[in-house]
Amino acid sequence: QVTLVESGGGLVQAGGSLRLSCAASGRTFSSHTMGWFRQAPGKEREFVAAISWSGGSISYADSVKGRFTISRDNAKNTVSLQMNSLKPEDTAVYYCAAQRVGFRPNGRYDYWGQGTQVTVSS
Repeated sequence: QVTLVESGGGLVQAGGSLRLSCAASGRTFSSHTMGWFRQAPGKEREFVAAISWSGGSISYADSVKGRFTISRDNAKNTVSLQMNSLKPEDTAVYYCAAQRVGFRPNGRYDYWGQGTQVTVSS
């Protein structure tokens, strides 16, 4: 069992930066692929970024490539999402998720956090 808690969301002006963090509990965190997703009002949840257990494989949605960076620290059981050059269309609730087996960025995830709100003003 893995419990995920996101933090770091908030209100930022367009062009600004935010860093989201996800703290995980559970001994198996270091073996899981970790992902970030987001859901804007009235829209379906969408994939943002994913990182394999070792950090050796990373995937990004086209909409965030070059602006967002995912990273993880297995010693601290954390995964982060550095978001730069934020746009109003990045406004959403951001969720951290864990995938027990394999590296399938758009596949099924087994554990989800509660989410953290990111609002980008124009």
